[in-house]
Amino acid sequence: MKASEINKVLILGSGTMGRQIGALCAIHGYRVMLYDINDEILGAARKGIRNIMDRFVKHGLATDEQIENSSKLIFTSADPLEAASECDLVSESLPEDPELKGRVFAQFNGLCPERTIFTTNTSTLIPSTIAQKTGRPDRFLALHFHNVTTTNIVDVMPHPGTSDEVVRVVEDFAENLGQQVITLKRENNGYVFNSMLSGLFSSALGLAANGVATVEDIDRAWMGVMHTPIGPFGIMDQVGLTTVYTITKYWAEKTKDRQSLANAEFLKKYIDQGRL
Repeated sequence: MKASEINKVLILGSGTMGRQIGALCAIHGYRVMLYDINDEILGAARKGIRNIMDRFVKHGLATDEQIENSSKLIFTSADPLEAASECDLVSESLPEDPELKGRVFAQFNGLCPERTIFTTNTSTLIPSTIAQKTGRPDRFLALHFHNVTTTNIVDVMPHPGTSDEVVRVVEDFAENLGQQVITLKRENNGYVFNSMLSGLFSSALGLAANGVATVEDIDRAWMGVMHTPIGPFGIMDQVGLTTVYTITKYWAEKTKDRQSLANAEFLKKYIDQGRL
């Protein structure tokens, strides 16, 4: 397969990143199928995509005419069989749970065409963790997007069993989306930027969880010295607190690190109160 042969992109998971990736693909002329577990979630996703489209216009990344045309390319379905039909590339943005990701990929392996390339947008896991569970490890790798309305960097991270041809196709596909591709030479949890960002998040959460300073003052300290419009907690808001919590909790439980566990508990209070 060549990148030029990719026409339909299936997005698994219609949360923050699934919506952004879907919007980006549609703006660049790809047919997009957004899949999630029920129509209520998908209805909310459609409204969210509209907001993302508006941000594209605001940042000068698309015209009103492009937005109108791209909106006609976005479809949604809670039916796995319908969603998988004739898709050329899958982009998965499910919660950071390797068991869940592996289970969903295995399900869609039996539904998608043999040619379909599987990609994961995981923030911290490495593809080899779930490669065999996908049923097509040679056609599987990580294609990781950042906030698509403010950056144009994507990470391409193959695992040792990924076909070289598939890597090239995915790199070309990402470039067709107007992205600057960072291809990793080896698997690394957190890719390049996220490896650095996770250290910032951990430090900020530790300061707040240990009562050293307020969330607001921690952000003020970073913004004032680094001359940035937002601080670490502002970035967490953009990423999504649920996503940050899931990642923090996963690694805290894996490493049994007390501070990481305390950081996860600090985030959980916000999530429990609906302060997302």
